[in-house]
Amino acid sequence: MKEVNLSHARLKGACMRGAQLRGATLSGADLEEADLEGAILFEADLTGANLNKAVGTSNEQLNQAKSLQGATMPDGLIHS
Repeated sequence: MKEVNLSHARLKGACMRGAQLRGATLSGADLEEADLEGAILFEADLTGANLNKAVGTSNEQLNQAKSLQGATMPDGLIHS
């Protein structure tokens, strides 16, 4: 499977329900208000991504990501 590179993509408000994002590069992507319910984020790089107000995310989903360093989380807090 080829890895997806969505680095710095503008995906604000996008419906990404059930999206297969395993190993995807989403560093710096704008996912504000995106619907990520059921999205597969295993080993996804979310470094510096904006997940502010994203819906459908779970702690389990986010904990499977490769990196959340500097990402804005759904609650608006910056991940360290």
